[in-house]
Parts: sequence; C-alpha cells; structure tokens
Amino acid sequence: MDNHRVWLIDGSIYIFRAWFAMPDHWYTKSGRPVQAVYGYTRFLLDLLDSVGTEIYAAVAFDQSLGTNFRNDIYPDYKVSRELPDEDLAFQLEACRSVTEMMGFKCFAGPRFEADDYLASLAKLARDKGFAVTVVTRDKDLGQLVLGEADEWWDFASGQRLDRNALFEKFGVWPEQMADYLALVGDPVDDVPGVPGVGPKTASTLLRAFGDLSGLHTSLPEVAGLSLRGAAGLAAKLENHWPQVSLSRRLTGLEQNVPAIKRLTSVPGLSVRAECLEALSAFLSELNIGGPLRRRCEKMALELAAT
Repeated sequence: MDNHRVWLIDGSIYIFRAWFAMPDHWYTKSGRPVQAVYGYTRFLLDLLDSVGTEIYAAVAFDQSLGTNFRNDIYPDYKVSRELPDEDLAFQLEACRSVTEMMGFKCFAGPRFEADDYLASLAKLARDKGFAVTVVTRDKDLGQLVLGEADEWWDFASGQRLDRNALFEKFGVWPEQMADYLALVGDPVDDVPGVPGVGPKTASTLLRAFGDLSGLHTSLPEVAGLSLRGAAGLAAKLENHWPQVSLSRRLTGLEQNVPAIKRLTSVPGLSVRAECLEALSAFLSELNIGGPLRRRCEKMALELAAT
C-alpha cells in the first residue's frame, strides 16, 4: 500500500458522466435503465487497475441538492438543477452500493456537498502527511491541490494536473480558485459573478493583488492595470462587492465537515475477492452481464490467488 498518497474520488460526477455518455443498452428485468451503473462500475474497475487494490481512498457523493448550508446563505444556489427522477435516483443508489461493495469508504449527507467532504478528507490527509490526488472533472476541486505532490486528475479524459499546470490552465493558483470563481461567477452552480469580469480580468486582478481582501483594499490601483476598461473597473467592483462577498461564501469549500473531523485516520481500501464476487452477483440482479461481470470474476480470481 502506498503510504504517501490518498485518492479522493468525486463519485457523483462520474455517475452523471456515465448517465449522459453511455448508450441506452442496459435495463433491469423490470425495465429500469442502468447504463450509469454500468459506466460507473467500469470507471471504478479501470481506476483500481490503474492505482491498485490496496490504497488509501474515499468516495464522496452529492445528496444535498436544495438542502445544503449554501442554500441558507443564498436560496438560489443551484436552483436551476432538477432533482433526479426515479430512474436516475435508482441508479444513484445502485452506484453507491457498487462503491461500498468494492470496499470504498463513502461519504454523503444533506448539509454538505461532495466537494466539502473531499476538502475535509484532503485536510485530514495533509495533516497526516499524505499527498492528495482528487479524481474529478470539477474545476472547483482544483482548490485542493495545495501541495507540490498533489494532483487534480480527470481519470476519464486522462488529464492530470499539478498546481503549476492548474495555474497555467486558469491563470490563478489553487488557493485563489474560490476568489476567482467569486469574481467570474459559476453558472453551473448559479453563483453570480461581477458583470463584465471574465476569466482573464479575474486572473489579472488576483495576480496583482493576491486575494479578494487585497483587491478590495487596493481598488484605486485597479485603474492602472493593463486591462481593457480598467478605468471603470474599480467602480464596478465596488458597486458589486456585496455580491462578490456573498459568492465567495458559496465558492469556498468547507474543510471541517463533522463526519470527517471525527476520523482519526485516513480511510483505506483493501479490495478482496469476496467483494468482487458480491459485486458480480449484484450486477446480475440488475440484469448486467457480459464483459463487466466477467471482468469482476477475473479480478476476484486474481485477488484470491495472491
């Protein structure tokens, strides 16, 4: 087991990727679609093939749409997202079962988002001397790549970014990402930004002043930056500063989720043959057979032989 790295997996984002990307080929005997279960299970098996079956790892899921603490701050947070219908809700639950059967420690709850659980796990890992690899497609989780050995890894696309690569991609350091999102906004999460402030302007401001606090105390200096419209930008920022402050409360990640604070060690994963055998049986119950089940059974035999 690698005693120096923890793999923190954004489960929901890969479930939704499979839901939208996989062909509509798999159904239970009662007629429910299960393509997301197929795609997500394949993703987890691919990940285990890549990083090993004896690792430190955890998976977080979203189940707080409309009920998490950010809705108390801003009721319109993620207001444009719809709750899962019955078919998707069935698959979300099945994917959680798949994850637990493999032996992963799972985290979710009504008050915190998956990102908050992952941020809290990253803090725990860092406090214990671990490097962090966050497995996700979500740019917001670039905030977790704080150490030189930390990584943001979109496993599906193969894109793997350290903190320097994230800076090259977004123009800001990971510790500036929440401030950056507060300035530009995040339409995916219905987080308002400052009108007319796009990625280039936001990154220039943060490179010049460090963070939102430094920017706010230096607004008169904004006019001197080599930015289009710099002369009027300070007034625009001042007028929208209450909105910026509100958005910053939404874009920052909670690092002290109580369920994680109670942990005394970093979660570990040790996949056993019986885990894969149980998973194969579960897939059969969902009417998923063929290559995926054979793969589970092959991995179970390999683990049993070690």
